[in-house]
Amino acid sequence: MSDLIKVGITHGDVNGIGYEILLKAFSDARLLELFQPVIYGSSKSASYHRKVLDNNSVNFHIINRADEAQEGRVNLVNCVKEETRIELGTVRAEAGESSFIALDTATNDLLNNRIDLLVTLPINKDSIQSERFNFPGHTEFLEKHFAHKGDKALMIMATESLRVALATSHLPLSEVPSKITKELILEKLRTLDHSLKRDFRIENPRIAVLGLNPHAGENGLLGKEEIEVIAPAVKEAQDEWILCAGPYAPDGFFGTGRFKDFDAILAMYHDQGLIPFKTLAMDMGVNYTAGLPIVRTSPDHGTAFDIAGKNEASDESFRQAIYMAIDVFRNRLAYDEARKNPLKKMFFDRGKDDEKLDLTKEEEES
Repeated sequence: MSDLIKVGITHGDVNGIGYEILLKAFSDARLLELFQPVIYGSSKSASYHRKVLDNNSVNFHIINRADEAQEGRVNLVNCVKEETRIELGTVRAEAGESSFIALDTATNDLLNNRIDLLVTLPINKDSIQSERFNFPGHTEFLEKHFAHKGDKALMIMATESLRVALATSHLPLSEVPSKITKELILEKLRTLDHSLKRDFRIENPRIAVLGLNPHAGENGLLGKEEIEVIAPAVKEAQDEWILCAGPYAPDGFFGTGRFKDFDAILAMYHDQGLIPFKTLAMDMGVNYTAGLPIVRTSPDHGTAFDIAGKNEASDESFRQAIYMAIDVFRNRLAYDEARKNPLKKMFFDRGKDDEKLDLTKEEEES
């Protein structure tokens, strides 16, 4: 039996740069020594892009099921049976259906342990919408399928040295202030703290929390969310021994390089976190979904319709997404192994344990 990790990869929107990225990445045969790729897509779509890009460097091993995958081959599960009309750079419902079928098939295989983890190539969030997919993006779709016991997914944009998590993600900006609550921030801080420890193996992670308003509210002059919501959430998280600080004014925080002093940053909304992140780390960034029992990553860019078919796309973020997913998968195994047989409790918690101790003494005296 192979010891290589099985990496499931969805082909994304066929009118974008997904197949170009696949062809460029797997033209480096050394990748096949690190993991076993299982791509979910369409053999006809793959052939179309090979012709358009004049790239014959990769021979896809066409299979019908993940369990037919072979080591040392670029396996492609031909799950999109109907031929998809490809019009590069355009938003088409047909392409959205193709991307959904690939995602749905890969999700089922991940749920049934036929693959070990998932890397998703970019979808178009408009064209993929249907009765079966009515989510703002991958994160929310995967949360519905894999969250249990109240788990909530957390979107983290990450490199080796910079991690930006989002308190709210795919929301209209007008809805953000009403969604920012103390409970939400605490939930995200707990998830982020645990992910940094388990997924990224950072022993004592330091987290910065950004404000919502300009200048972090300027002591209430420009908004009261920092005083009434964010600061109390930070204080309560600190009481739980989460090493966090804030709220910080976002412009000064990034502009002065203060972000380098922290292991992760919790931003209040999508663009507040992603604009500085992509400015600093566009080619190397990875979108990681924390908080779920499965491992999923994605490149930090979209479908790039404007350059589709022009052979201009970079595969670097995709490579980094694969490397990070494998690292997180292994980190989780090591973290859980080290904690599966904890020592019995060797100390008393003040309060409840003191009461139990007093009762025990009374029983002995009687």
